[in-house]
Amino acid sequence: MGPLERLRKEWFILGIVLVIAVARLEPGVGVKGGPLKPEITITYIAVSAIFFNSGLSLKTEELTSALMHVKLHLFVQIFTLVFFPTAIWVFLQLLSITPINEWLLKGLQTVGCMPPPVSSAVILTKAVGGNEAAAIFNSAFGSFLGIVVTPLLLLLFLGSSSSVPFTSIFSQLFMTVVVPLIIGQIVRRYIKDWLERKKPPFGAISSCVLLMIIYTTFCDTFANPNIDLDKFSLIIVVFIIFSVQMSFMFLTFLFSTRNNSTFTPADTVAIVFCSTHKSLTLGIPMLKIVFAGYEHLSLISVPLLIYHPAQILLGSLLVPTIKSWMVSRQKRSDKDVFAGTGAGEMSDRATKMSGVPWHKVTSGLMDFGLFLPFLRKEGTEINQAAQSTREGIIVEMACVTVNVYMYYTVHTDN
Repeated sequence: MGPLERLRKEWFILGIVLVIAVARLEPGVGVKGGPLKPEITITYIAVSAIFFNSGLSLKTEELTSALMHVKLHLFVQIFTLVFFPTAIWVFLQLLSITPINEWLLKGLQTVGCMPPPVSSAVILTKAVGGNEAAAIFNSAFGSFLGIVVTPLLLLLFLGSSSSVPFTSIFSQLFMTVVVPLIIGQIVRRYIKDWLERKKPPFGAISSCVLLMIIYTTFCDTFANPNIDLDKFSLIIVVFIIFSVQMSFMFLTFLFSTRNNSTFTPADTVAIVFCSTHKSLTLGIPMLKIVFAGYEHLSLISVPLLIYHPAQILLGSLLVPTIKSWMVSRQKRSDKDVFAGTGAGEMSDRATKMSGVPWHKVTSGLMDFGLFLPFLRKEGTEINQAAQSTREGIIVEMACVTVNVYMYYTVHTDN
């Protein structure tokens, strides 16, 4: 990949660095009350635009296929919105006695309270070949759930540091988040064919608006001479973020692959990415609302700004390794269908799949001394036809069952 292609691919991360640098050079432009009037253009227009765009882009009509996988969805949402923020809170109690900047530590807590992202977890799950439908469902459902749960978690763990009353916070969340999201979904129903045909760059649009929000947030920071960020705290927080990301990915992997787990390897891939990724697109606007007018808002936002590229970087680096693991586990599972069981267990399994009394078939063939040679022959053909695909295996076993049953019926009739 050449330098220009790399720049084109990573333009958003570079954009974050650029807008922070511009805010540092000239903070007066985007400060509250400045020429950009962020108290109106950002607080209402930009935030509403992001969630209207999310409403247009969320393909909720495609989520029905994944709706019934309740256990997986519960795992992801509970881990993301209950275990994650609670574990971070416990960890921060230990870090509170260190000299790390307290506002950066509060920022780590906000990371834990965020919902899963709409895009990155889905993209990485698809790149590995995991359960993409489950990833889409949990990203979309988590985004909807986060609209209500995330502000509650922020207020629970951090309290409202804003001068804005509690009821006002949620009324603003409703008007700038929920209403635009619903309107976006309604509009999508009428222009869905056009959207599928033209494929507008929803991600790029949201990212550009998000850069404006980040810019004005840091303008407020640099315009305040009382705020100082030491390099030691920043370096330690970066290290903590990468460590938390890796630890939680490993933890979700262990939970979803334990012996009594019913999750497939493809499910595990979706779980690992959806449970540990956090949304910057939804997070920054929510922080802007919940902590409106707070002078340390930008410092609280820093960990989330670091976590976003960290999750993409780590996920991209781990894609080949996770893909190799998933393929090997799927091959092993497919082999176990034939090699891992005796004739009795295979009989019961075939009976359940086809409705044919397989135990009668096998006992009849045993009388003719034909069972083992036939099974070996057909087993070889199945392996060739199935190509390590579970659906193919099920179809082929059903066909073999019916064929053998017909063979048995003909011979007993005669």
